[in-house]
Amino acid sequence: MTHQALIIDCDPGVDDAVALMLAFGSRDLDLLAVTTVGGNVPLVKTTRNARMLRQIAGREDVPVHAGAERPLRRKPAGAGAFHGEEGLGSLEPFAPAKGVADGHGVDAIIAAVMARAPGTVALAVLGPMTNLALALRREPMIAKRLGPVAVMGGARSEGGNITPSAEFNIWADPEAADEVMRSGCALTLFGLDATHQVRATDARIAAIAAVGTPQAETAAAMMRFSQAVERRIVGPDAAPVHDVCPVAWLMQPALFELKPCRIAVETVSELTRGHTAVEFREASAGSLPHRWAARADAEAVFALIATSVG
Repeated sequence: MTHQALIIDCDPGVDDAVALMLAFGSRDLDLLAVTTVGGNVPLVKTTRNARMLRQIAGREDVPVHAGAERPLRRKPAGAGAFHGEEGLGSLEPFAPAKGVADGHGVDAIIAAVMARAPGTVALAVLGPMTNLALALRREPMIAKRLGPVAVMGGARSEGGNITPSAEFNIWADPEAADEVMRSGCALTLFGLDATHQVRATDARIAAIAAVGTPQAETAAAMMRFSQAVERRIVGPDAAPVHDVCPVAWLMQPALFELKPCRIAVETVSELTRGHTAVEFREASAGSLPHRWAARADAEAVFALIATSVG
């Protein structure tokens, strides 16, 4: 059986943590590396958190490379209110046994893509797109050599979660997102329109916790923290688990409905900074080079998580 080679670029983050547990336990993925970026919390914490999660999952074979500390042009922005001061909710920080791999995350992405046949290395971007934008600047050839690039980012009909029209990952580094959108990469975006359908209800959290492994207990703890935050800040709905969506799609594409589109990112106006203009009309767009996730099979996504963390 052929396994999808994958790099995960992330900023853990409670929902990043669930996505990493999904990927670490997957039998369908050949996880080449985890690269980190400053986003939900600063880089030093996202890198430590990725190493913590790797250790909990027993996947010390996967290198963790530290990437970009700050956005291309903006001041760093955080989302500690949603992820906790340390980024992993109520999970007590500890010093992981295995350190950070040699080499910058941007260089790790380029090296992995260039070392393998074109189209064979997928990239899941679960935080701001800074690392990918820098990699494309340094080695433009990776735009055509990358396999599918699955991005958690963007908002359309659901509106934004950091401003009325922008989703946090795009808003945090809109210039990076703009450069990536224009790069020619095979991009599929999982914005709030899809991720808001993948919500961690009490029953779904309980089903994952019942698996009983350290990975399952950690994933469930992340979702419980998100649930409490969602109910305190947003309202009574169950919390969405955004970042699992790109990884779940790479494992089982049939779980999502995608629509061809063209996506542009607002970088000028502060009022609509990071807004994603998603155009489905080819007559207006000229061509439709991107894909937008419109629907998700939430039950199947959570079943996939439960299987992978077992």
